[in-house]
Amino acid sequence: MNFRPHANEEPEINLIPFIDVLLVILIFLMLSTTYSKFTEMQLTLPVADTDAQRDYPKEVIVAVGADGAYSVNRVPVVGRGLDSLAAALSEGAKAGKESVVIISADASARHQSVVTVMEAARRVGLNQITFATQSSTHSGGQ
Repeated sequence: MNFRPHANEEPEINLIPFIDVLLVILIFLMLSTTYSKFTEMQLTLPVADTDAQRDYPKEVIVAVGADGAYSVNRVPVVGRGLDSLAAALSEGAKAGKESVVIISADASARHQSVVTVMEAARRVGLNQITFATQSSTHSGGQ
């Protein structure tokens, strides 16, 4: 007979099965998750009512063609550089710094062409810039 007192062993928590179960759940969730890719973006272009447009007596209209050609107040700008556009804007701004630049860009014009107009207007000191839009009656096909 063994009369020695039994040593009370504390129960030990084994974490390895718990980690195994968590890894299985994690793998299941990773495999069952679906990822969606957005390959294109739907844009709604701005429209405005012609009745709500203001009349700018001191306006400078800059047209940007699809090929990147510029015209200021219906006068074609020679060259497509920033300096030639800035010179044309300073000549077209009859009211000086009070003039409002209206950018009328073709729908297929490059974004850089419009940014070039904005930079040229900034260099000349024309801070009021707005964009021309189509009236809502003409935008039904777009």
